[in-house]
Amino acid sequence: MDNKPLLQDRPPAYSPAAQGAGYDYGQSNYGAIPPPQPGFQPPPPYPYPGAAAAAGYAVPPPISQPTYSSTYTIIQQPATTTTSVVVVGGCPACRVGVLEDTFTCLGVLCAIVFFPIGILFCLALRQRRCPNCGAAFG
Repeated sequence: MDNKPLLQDRPPAYSPAAQGAGYDYGQSNYGAIPPPQPGFQPPPPYPYPGAAAAAGYAVPPPISQPTYSSTYTIIQQPATTTTSVVVVGGCPACRVGVLEDTFTCLGVLCAIVFFPIGILFCLALRQRRCPNCGAAFG
C-alpha cells in the first residue's frame, strides 16, 4: 500500500499571530491612517506667493481692466426661411403615415401560374398603402 498520510495527521491549527502577521483587522478603526512612525518629520510648508519676489523672481505687473465705450451696434438677423422635411416613403395624402408595400391579388396569381417569370410580374404589380389614412398608390 501507499504511505499516504491518514486523516489523523492533520496540519497544525492557525495561530492568531500568524493569521494577521502582526495586524489586527478586527479593530473598529480599520482603514484609518496609522499614526506616524517615531522620528518622522513632515515636509516644510510651501512658500507664500509674496516670498517669490523676495527670492529675486520678477513679479508680473497687475493687469488693468479695459475701459468700454457706450457705443451700441445693432445687428439685424436675416429672416429665417421655413424648411420642409420630406420623409422618404411618407404618405403624400396625410403626410403622417409611412407607405407600406403590399402585393395585389393579380400579382400573386401571376407569380403562381407563371412561376419563374411570374415573380417579376408580382414585384411589378405591388401596391403602396398608407396605414394611417388608407390611401393606395401605384
